[in-house]
Amino acid sequence: MRPTDAVATGWRPGREAPTPEDLSTCVACGLCLPHCPTYRLTGDESASPRGRIAAMRAVTDGADVGASFTAFMDRCLVCRACEDVCPSDVPFGRMMEAAREQIEPTRSRRTRLLHWLGFHWVLPHPTMIRAATLLQPLVRPLLPRRVRAMVPARGHPFAALPPVSDPPAGVPVRGTVALLSGCVQDRWFHQVNQATVRVLTRTGWRVTVPSGQACCGALAAHNGRLGVARRLAGRAHHAFRSADVVIVNAAGCSAHMRTYEELRPGTELPVVDLMAFLGDQGLENVQLRPLPMTVAYHDACHALRAQHIHDAPRALLERIPGLTVVEIADGDRCCGAAGTYAATQPELAEPLGVEKASAIAATGATMVASANPGCSVQLAHHLGERGVEVVHPIELLDRAIATASRRTA
Repeated sequence: MRPTDAVATGWRPGREAPTPEDLSTCVACGLCLPHCPTYRLTGDESASPRGRIAAMRAVTDGADVGASFTAFMDRCLVCRACEDVCPSDVPFGRMMEAAREQIEPTRSRRTRLLHWLGFHWVLPHPTMIRAATLLQPLVRPLLPRRVRAMVPARGHPFAALPPVSDPPAGVPVRGTVALLSGCVQDRWFHQVNQATVRVLTRTGWRVTVPSGQACCGALAAHNGRLGVARRLAGRAHHAFRSADVVIVNAAGCSAHMRTYEELRPGTELPVVDLMAFLGDQGLENVQLRPLPMTVAYHDACHALRAQHIHDAPRALLERIPGLTVVEIADGDRCCGAAGTYAATQPELAEPLGVEKASAIAATGATMVASANPGCSVQLAHHLGERGVEVVHPIELLDRAIATASRRTA
């Protein structure tokens, strides 16, 4: 980078960057190429993991952090499909987060302002998230189409989970778990949190929702704001410091929170994704009523790739009488949601979303289960008028569990 660029962008030496140790792990074998969504769409080496790592090395060797490098990094979904097939265990997700912090100071003032507002002010502060949800009906029609498609039609600005929920009378208490309510999840997918509490309590778990929690920091980390992500890791560690188990029902959040110790030493938490937890602990103390329907299961990248969660949610849903779980063709491919990617890279996110929606519709299912809010929004947008409902798998389990009362505060 030229000195004049440093003055204009606020760049300072010593900012986060992929480490030489991480860069050296890639042997450029190319096994990752056919598994990379952006390489599959473009056939461009710069849109492959190998090409991006080559660009990272070039910058480490003194090349400019310019527009080309920024474009290479921005086009990545960070779906981490490459990590699954890499014989050298290249930590590509970690490298991409560092590279995006490296390019953040070189972005336009407008982009940096939007990132600052979104990742520093709105997402980390529950009050700001609530205000955004409240203003949503007024603002949503004015947003660009590609941004509007990412915003669910309805939010829950004032909804709140009870701080403690106990199992119903007569259900033995198996233990206590703490629940991450989340930012996007609690405001726009509050019904998922409610269903999570109901299922956990009905199966014998005492559920606490600690005060003081906020956004987990995943979106900030994925978008080059690692400083914000570290602060949010510290906040989460303080909020959940006494928890034996932290349950997270959004795959992107659970995957990110499992990296806290790497991101900020001393902030490790006993995080378990909800579907993995129920798959391991089982559905005790409940009877499941029939749900005669066909459901397609969508694997969120940060569940399948980052946490290797595949069998558990399918096995849980298959326990419901009358419910048939069907596989999606090429179901391990990214849907194109990737946090804010659908808004920032629509020319690549759009065909990925259309491809995924077509594959889901081809199954004949009337419903698709998705355990990540970003994926759910992307799927709902592209399924459009195909008549396929998008739900979280915990909502199906909640519907199937016969209870005397379906209410939570």
